[in-house]
Amino acid sequence: MAGNTELATFGGGCFWCTEAVFRRLRGVLQVSPGYMGGTIADPSYEQVCTGRSGHAEVIRIEFEPQQIGFAQLLEVFFATHDPTTLNRQGNDVGTQYRSVIYFHSPQQRQAATDCIEQLQQARHYPTPIVTEVSPAGTFYPAEAYHHRYFELHSMQPYCAIVIQPKLDKSRKLFAELQQ
Repeated sequence: MAGNTELATFGGGCFWCTEAVFRRLRGVLQVSPGYMGGTIADPSYEQVCTGRSGHAEVIRIEFEPQQIGFAQLLEVFFATHDPTTLNRQGNDVGTQYRSVIYFHSPQQRQAATDCIEQLQQARHYPTPIVTEVSPAGTFYPAEAYHHRYFELHSMQPYCAIVIQPKLDKSRKLFAELQQ
């Protein structure tokens, strides 16, 4: 990680979706899918999918804060997944699909909790936000075949039906942040 970059780690359901959304933002240098928050070291996708490892599917974002701020990343995060469904995003169900922000600094923790509070007070969602805010732990990179999944499989039904609409929404809502 370069001296002028920071990390953000988000879980917003399937990491194929979140990786595709964040990869297209200016100031984002790298997006890596992986696992965080569980009880076993170096879990496999199969172990995480059981829901028994305790890990969430996450993306680790390396970004240039002078190009895109953590608060802007939070805006994109909350706009491109449903933070009100516990352990689920659409048809993806299980603790591995929970909505979570793993903070890397006290400032990120404060920004995340402030953002959630503002969204709640504005009644932005019809039901309460259930997004977990926890300290970042060990990040375990996902297996190579998960990286850049959408780019490599955009015609696959899951990509076309689930991921493409998230990309379209992100492009529309955050046109000024797109590369």
